[in-house]
Amino acid sequence: MRDRIAWRAVVLFVGVHVAAVAGAIAYGFSWHGVALAGGLYVVRMFAITGGTHRYFAHRSYRTSRAMQLVLALVATTSSQQGVLWWASQHRAHHQHADEAADPHARHRGFWWSHLGWFLVHTYDATEWSRMRDFAAYRELRWLDRFYIVPIVGLIGVLALAGGLPAVVWGYCVSTVVLWHATSALTSIAHWLGSQRYATGDESRNSAALALITLGDGWHNNHHFYPGSARHGFYWWELDLTYLGLRALAAVGLIWDLRVVPEHVRARHVEDPACAARSLV
Repeated sequence: MRDRIAWRAVVLFVGVHVAAVAGAIAYGFSWHGVALAGGLYVVRMFAITGGTHRYFAHRSYRTSRAMQLVLALVATTSSQQGVLWWASQHRAHHQHADEAADPHARHRGFWWSHLGWFLVHTYDATEWSRMRDFAAYRELRWLDRFYIVPIVGLIGVLALAGGLPAVVWGYCVSTVVLWHATSALTSIAHWLGSQRYATGDESRNSAALALITLGDGWHNNHHFYPGSARHGFYWWELDLTYLGLRALAAVGLIWDLRVVPEHVRARHVEDPACAARSLV
């Protein structure tokens, strides 16, 4: 069946890119703007990697109902639809990694895996059969349906606090970078990097991607043991999301962080051909 282009999504996606570039040119370079964009990038990236990914998709730790709502609200401002939609597609990805049923299957080309898959109607719906563990929470279901509300709220706060320049830098520029950094995990992280474990798919580890995604770039590690809250398995593999989760655990906001057992982590299967293409 042919994928139908989601024109509204395409217009919004392109529109935010145009607004980011045109606005930055119109208002000129600003260190305050860069700081605002960077700050909101880090906060929202952590909400995606630590919340949407490691909690909602993989349940790698436990938290309260109130805290999971906070994580969902912040992550939703990243404009990547609802967290339950995101998590359901990600669970499908792990079940069918790099196969035809993978939503962002690599065999359909780089641009499909990077952005094409979410600009069509094929994957519009949240796969509730994969999200029975969170479907009982009415607030999460509401947020999954009305994900536009937190986004409009963020834009409104930025407009009131700093006018259009704040919207350009704090939302448009920050969101564009956030989109492509997150999408790199479905495209570049299955194309370039090193492969420590034989996972049966094309997942790769990349220090460069790990830096810009706060630790999710240790993608081959993650595919080897998806339930771990720590993706950087060794001390030299910087995983800022895990450090952030440790900090939240230290103050009691989350608990029971799961990590890969040592005897499992040690099952290395190095592939020299993959290592030769490493970005690290």
